[in-house]
Amino acid sequence: MENHQNPLQQRRSKTLITRKHVVSILVCAAALTILAGCKKKPAPQAATPPPVTAPSPTAQLTATPTTITAGDQVVLSWRTVDATSVSIDGIGDVPSSGVKTVTPTASTTYHLTARGDGGSTDATARVTVNAPQMAVAVPQDNSNTMTAEQMFKANVQDVFFDYDSYDVRSTDDAVLSKAAAYLAAHPEIKVLIGGYCDERGSNEYNLTLGESRANSAKKLLVQDGIAPDRLRVVSYGKEKPFCTESTEECWQQNRRAGFSIDQ
Repeated sequence: MENHQNPLQQRRSKTLITRKHVVSILVCAAALTILAGCKKKPAPQAATPPPVTAPSPTAQLTATPTTITAGDQVVLSWRTVDATSVSIDGIGDVPSSGVKTVTPTASTTYHLTARGDGGSTDATARVTVNAPQMAVAVPQDNSNTMTAEQMFKANVQDVFFDYDSYDVRSTDDAVLSKAAAYLAAHPEIKVLIGGYCDERGSNEYNLTLGESRANSAKKLLVQDGIAPDRLRVVSYGKEKPFCTESTEECWQQNRRAGFSIDQ
């Protein structure tokens, strides 16, 4: 059959076909885009946390005083952080922080080892021990060359306490036994026992704590045979420090029961 459309009609027909074709392509493309957007996105992978590293322990060890004469006492003070076990050569295992009174007979370097999950570390403190000076002529009775106060101080020595405690340390039992023996041999001497504290805490609290420390020392002297009426107790709290620095070494010197002749 022949086509009887004129040229204008033929061009319009071709234009309609072309538009339908373009619309079909756009519809298909939109459908493909929607389908692609509906696909499930993969779940993000969880980040692996970095490994936890235990902190390395730290340690400090000090000796007060660092130079003594043979027979004198030294206060060791130590503090550690992040340590699970702590030991001092010649002493053994000790708490993570603390103080201890020792009487070295020769110059000694105290060595502390602190171990923890993050490794180990150490600290040292050197104590120089000097030999007592030899007198050219040694008198038969030392009391001829020493005053009564000097004799008293040589035999009746102060005792020290742990933080916030008024219990006499077992290491000071021998110190009080020596004091009791001297006082028993000199019944004319009366003793003033002063209780002292470090700077921490209120005045009221430290006055009570100082009195308890002095009474603890008095109780042991009485148990060793010294008459109670020869022993007078007074608390100075934190008002008469022996050392004024805000350090553990100074605080240890200030936590004591001090003895003097009661005039």
